[in-house]
Amino acid sequence: MDTKEMRRQLQALTDRAEITDLMDRYLRSLDDGVLDEEWARAFHTEDVTAEMPIGTVHGRDALLAHIRRGMALFDRTVHLGSNAVIEVDGDRATVRGAQLSTHVLADGSDGLFISAGHADTRLVRTADGWRISASALRVVWTQGTPPRLPEDFASAPAT
Repeated sequence: MDTKEMRRQLQALTDRAEITDLMDRYLRSLDDGVLDEEWARAFHTEDVTAEMPIGTVHGRDALLAHIRRGMALFDRTVHLGSNAVIEVDGDRATVRGAQLSTHVLADGSDGLFISAGHADTRLVRTADGWRISASALRVVWTQGTPPRLPEDFASAPAT
């Protein structure tokens, strides 16, 4: 194996490790609950698009506001990701993985709401490392009672 091939393989392994770390830290951060501008910059591009069961948003600021509002519906959460298939093509990558999310409702009932599905994520390499440029969470099944969304939640601005 020549030096050029070794460098290519090392870069591929490094990219995969960095992407895996970013995705794991992202899910963990949802449970930690520190959702501020620094959080948003650490994980997302400025022009990110995110499709979630609670709506689709465009732009990092809109995403931050939407996730804050959605996570406020829960007292505690645990988000797990697995079976990630990572495809890297230069400075772009895709990840498809399974996601299991357990939520304790914040409505005082201590009710549980569990959802599971597939997360499809597009990433780009930036000067600060890999960042999420688009994501889509498609829920396949749920168990328990979902939180009651405020009436204006669905009509919240998407951009």
